[in-house]
Amino acid sequence: MNLLKEMICMNDRIFTLDTNILIYAIDHDAKEKHKIASNLIDTAMDTGCVLTLQVLSEFYAATTRKNYLSHQESTEIVMNFMKIFPIIPATAHSLEKALHAKQKYNLQFWDSLLWATAKEGHCKLIVSEDFQHQQVIDGVKIFNPFIDEDFPDF
Repeated sequence: MNLLKEMICMNDRIFTLDTNILIYAIDHDAKEKHKIASNLIDTAMDTGCVLTLQVLSEFYAATTRKNYLSHQESTEIVMNFMKIFPIIPATAHSLEKALHAKQKYNLQFWDSLLWATAKEGHCKLIVSEDFQHQQVIDGVKIFNPFIDEDFPDF
C-alpha cells in the first residue's frame, strides 16, 4: 500500500471509500477483507482520501442496526473519521446527477448518489465492492480492492 500513498501524494489525486470498506475495516470476522480494508484506511489517512457524509451515515446505520456496534462505539468511530478525513456532503445537484446516473448506468440509487457526490468532490476514484470493478463513470474510476490489491493509476 505504500505505492498508493506515493501515487496520491505525487499526483494529488482525490479518492473516496464506500461504506463496505469502512465496515470491513472493523469486522475482524471478515478475515482477508478486514486485513485489506484496514490497510487501505491506514494508508488513506495520509493521502488524498475524502469521505462522503452519506458513507458515514450508512456506516452508523449499518453498524447499529443489528447491534454490531453500540450507538456510542459507532458514534466514536464516525467522529474519528470526521477528524481524519475531509467530509463532502451531497447537494441538490448531486441528487439530480444521481437520478440521471441511476438510469443511464443502471446503478443502485445509493451507489449513484455516492458516485455523484464523489464526482462533485473532484474524486477520480471510488474504492468499493458494490460497483463493477474497473468501470469508469464520467471520469470516475471504480476499484474493488478485494479483486485486485494493486491500487490503480487514476
